[in-house]
Amino acid sequence: MNSPVFITSRENPLLKELRKVAQDNTAYRKAGRFWIEGDHLCSAALHRGLKPAVAVFTEHYWPLALAEYAQSAIKNIVVTEELFREFSGLESPAGVGFVLDLPGDSQLQPLAATVILDRVQDAGNVGSILRSAAAFGFRQVVALKGTAALWSPKVLRAGMGAHFGLHLLEGVELSMMDTLRVPIVVTSSHRGAWIQDLRLPQPCAWVMGHEGQGVCSELMDRAQLFARIGQPGGEESLNVAAAAAICLHASSLVTRD
Repeated sequence: MNSPVFITSRENPLLKELRKVAQDNTAYRKAGRFWIEGDHLCSAALHRGLKPAVAVFTEHYWPLALAEYAQSAIKNIVVTEELFREFSGLESPAGVGFVLDLPGDSQLQPLAATVILDRVQDAGNVGSILRSAAAFGFRQVVALKGTAALWSPKVLRAGMGAHFGLHLLEGVELSMMDTLRVPIVVTSSHRGAWIQDLRLPQPCAWVMGHEGQGVCSELMDRAQLFARIGQPGGEESLNVAAAAAICLHASSLVTRD
């Protein structure tokens, strides 16, 4: 087990960097690292074979910490509960968190089952879609420019560990979608057949659009297939995360046939 370093000063350079990464939605891009907190996310990261650059514990949590947490990290630090609260994103701080390096592979996989996020704004929606993608076998998620930052603390919390099993690309230009070699499928309230009647291609790339504006016309023009989700309850539209879950689940059924 790596012996911990006890830090008591809030002016410590490592804690200054940690506060920025933990509180600023896009600071991870410059730092090349991101912050996760709590047993669920930390365990999920280790389960996927990730090695924390730094593991952070509170003084209270450290004696109770799982051995795999401390043994897996390159560096362990212990801070007071007060210092931990300064960079915690939770109402009740968990007492343990990891600093992890961003994945290095940013190449689009043209033949992968893919989810395209077209300017999806809400962090909760993005995280929920990532969870659905991981659950239903879509291993690549491409976030076009204007989509919420994928590795921001809020999206990471909403993703509940899904990030670690996905190939994620963000800030992608729309033109890159021309390199995909799988059919692009778009949901529409007025075009296409009912989703339950479609023989969906597998693999494919589902597009999930902006909460208010929907899918942009440029992606509509690139689509090979349109699908409609029946809503007998009479509502005008589904939340984008709910729509994504329905669409990705429908695709997963094709692979079982």
